[in-house]
Amino acid sequence: MRVKIYHVDAFAESLFQGNPACVVPLEYWPSDNLLLKIAKENALPETAFFIIKKDFIHLRWFTPDIEMDLCGHATLAAAFCIKEILKYPSDKIVFETLSGKLIVTQSEGLLHLNLPSRKPVPSALPNVIEKALNIPPKEILKSRDLFLVYNSQKEIEDIVINRQEFDKIDLSPGGVIVTAEGENHDFVSRYFTPQATILEDPVTGSAHCSLTPFWSDRLGRKNLVAKQLSKRSGLLYCEDKKDRVIISGKALLYSQGEALLPSDNI
Repeated sequence: MRVKIYHVDAFAESLFQGNPACVVPLEYWPSDNLLLKIAKENALPETAFFIIKKDFIHLRWFTPDIEMDLCGHATLAAAFCIKEILKYPSDKIVFETLSGKLIVTQSEGLLHLNLPSRKPVPSALPNVIEKALNIPPKEILKSRDLFLVYNSQKEIEDIVINRQEFDKIDLSPGGVIVTAEGENHDFVSRYFTPQATILEDPVTGSAHCSLTPFWSDRLGRKNLVAKQLSKRSGLLYCEDKKDRVIISGKALLYSQGEALLPSDNI
């Protein structure tokens, strides 16, 4: 079986920034085992697989380790390929996913993801996480992800993870968000996933389902500009819509080609 495969940098202002994702259009669903093997072979934070139906597009996301319930940057990458490469005729892309119906639109050079809001609530800090962080947070909350608030952007930049301790906690399919007010942006963050092949995610769209309502309340604004402070870094434009959030960004094609897949009995 031959399939097209696209390598896209999502939430990137230029190539080699943002979060890389592979995007694979399919005509039918092979086994989950084969999808996971493809994601492992791609060795990127996420691979997005989709099938175009009559009225919607069925979208799934796989890390090298598991299938995810929601992935913002791979959704952005898939929407970019569908619009810019496959020339999808509709102005609105409707994805059916494990997180329900997700709608993507495009305007002014940005792709806009309509995602569920996941406002974090106060929580306790697990002892194992406390041992894994070199800087303690000032606030602890939780949504899908553990949500840790810090005093400054400098603290976010200086966080170091003790992976031996960090991998003792199971947050699957979530991870750990660390965040603070930004120096040149409304807020900044980083994102870490215990027990994952890739410890720090470069840019995490789904984390902003929690970051957006939190910082919207804290700063008293509905529209925010966020930066994720990974080595690659990424820029996200966020809007709080109460039960939904709009996460917007740019995407750029890095490469395209074909994958030659084995029979689906492995």
